[in-house]
Amino acid sequence: MAAKEKTLEDLFHDTLKDIYFAEKKILTALPKMAKAAHSDQLKAAFEKHHAETEGQVERLEQVFELIDKPARGKTCPAILGLVEEGQEVMKDFKASDAHDAGLLSGAQAVEHYEISRYGTLIAWAEQLGMTDAAKLLKQNLDEEKKTDAALTRLAESSLNQIAA
Repeated sequence: MAAKEKTLEDLFHDTLKDIYFAEKKILTALPKMAKAAHSDQLKAAFEKHHAETEGQVERLEQVFELIDKPARGKTCPAILGLVEEGQEVMKDFKASDAHDAGLLSGAQAVEHYEISRYGTLIAWAEQLGMTDAAKLLKQNLDEEKKTDAALTRLAESSLNQIAA
């Protein structure tokens, strides 16, 4: 018997598991990043994003429910690499004025990864007629975009000057 051909639904589920793993990984990384931040503003931004990420994980769990699948992550090498880069910056630039700029840069790389994943998932959910799933994913995407914009403002208003 031939293997069942993979569908867009399979791809959607696979990518959902990927972003679920990523969000859970970010939940463990953010408190470490907040603790490592020199700037109170950056620390506060990481703490705020941690609380938001908890809500995003809950929304993803609702999407899994909607498609009648268990909420399970699938190892995401991309997010592991981005988190590892952030850890290198924390270690290598610990005593440097550039530390927080590097930390923020790593956080934005994660945001951009999440934004691209959510954009794709929303398009696929809409294509598959999963309106409720698309709405939940859109809430996550909107939060990620706001976080990215807030990080950009923080970099431009202070952290990049301190680093320079």
